[in-house]
Amino acid sequence: MAAGYLDILRARHAARLLTGTLVGRLPNGTAHIAIVLFTRAEGGSYTLAGALAAAYGLATAVGQPLLGRAVDLHGQPRVQLPAAVVSALGMSLLAFTGLSSLPLAYLAVIVAGVATPPLEGGLRALWPSVLKGEGQVHRAYAMDAVAQEIMFTVGPLLVTVLVSLWSPAAALLVINAIGVLGALSVVLSEPSRTWRSAPREAHWLGALRSPGLLALLGAFFFVGLALGSITVAGVAYADDHGRESVYGWLMAALGLGALIGGLSYGARQWAGAPEKRLRFIVGLLALGYLPLTLTPSVPVMTALAALAGVFLAPAIACSFIVVDRHAPRGTVTEAFSWLVTTFGVGAAAGTAVAGPAVELGSTAWSFAVAGAGGVAALVVLLSTGRALAAPSRTPSVVTGSENDRNGAVEPGFSSGHKA
Repeated sequence: MAAGYLDILRARHAARLLTGTLVGRLPNGTAHIAIVLFTRAEGGSYTLAGALAAAYGLATAVGQPLLGRAVDLHGQPRVQLPAAVVSALGMSLLAFTGLSSLPLAYLAVIVAGVATPPLEGGLRALWPSVLKGEGQVHRAYAMDAVAQEIMFTVGPLLVTVLVSLWSPAAALLVINAIGVLGALSVVLSEPSRTWRSAPREAHWLGALRSPGLLALLGAFFFVGLALGSITVAGVAYADDHGRESVYGWLMAALGLGALIGGLSYGARQWAGAPEKRLRFIVGLLALGYLPLTLTPSVPVMTALAALAGVFLAPAIACSFIVVDRHAPRGTVTEAFSWLVTTFGVGAAAGTAVAGPAVELGSTAWSFAVAGAGGVAALVVLLSTGRALAAPSRTPSVVTGSENDRNGAVEPGFSSGHKA
């Protein structure tokens, strides 16, 4: 297992691109907790903290596909680095002005959110130009999904350390400065500088004109809803057991499960259409969420949480392949950015629904939201089989970007650069 991942990291530029992307995404991965801590330190209420964090999240959801389209049209350096700088300036404005003017505070987080660079989609567009063949690209997608779990675990810890050492305002400034350095590392790399998207058909819908992509986005809205509801349900479960540490154990178990599942998924070659494989994985994901409604003892619940997490990273990694197969010519970065947006909106909806579920019913009801989300995702995939069975273009592995001088091509996979 480890040898395959080491081969990827040994490839020229691969480690730099992966590390730079993760570092560049730190501001986005930690923004919600950083905004909440900053707002509370400034004397704001939890309601205001949640509203500012929600404004940031919605702004990010709007900005990602728009900036992804800009990357496809104009290249990565012209979009990613300026966006990272503008986003950091937005958060810096919040850190320096505080809550003295609420309209200004909302403007600051909205600017920061809209300008969040689409580094995640950009990295997936670059993998075929850095790695050799279908197997390595698929494994890189799995490694990417696992790395996300690590970032979303380490990032909040880094914020809390910075807050304890300095202040919430300093945490905002430092995290965003680090993010700009990560984006800079990516855009100065040769693959980022030389990557070009394929010529695209002028269409106002862009990537969204693909029926297969729309089906996938619909399914992953519900996957995001399931994951978002678990974060609220976990808090309610911890309250029921009178120990805040229980929440940490549940979230750590979910992350550990995703880590194991992602590494295992990427360690082998998979035969058959990824669309069929995705239905199977999402079905297992839904089955993993359903037992959480039993809300058993803490040790059993922790084990169930780990089991529920096992299929998340494989589902995400497989979805990357499906996005790549169905994205219309010249829209690969935009298509990946739409997946990020849809997943994030679904997670926000999950947190919104799970709260009332706890208050109106019980903790079990909030976990039932996660199970229902998993089942709904599977239903979407099953009911849109015809759209997902017909990629909008002929698949072909492109082991380099369109300007790759090697021009090696293998059948069976598409990088999003060729028709």
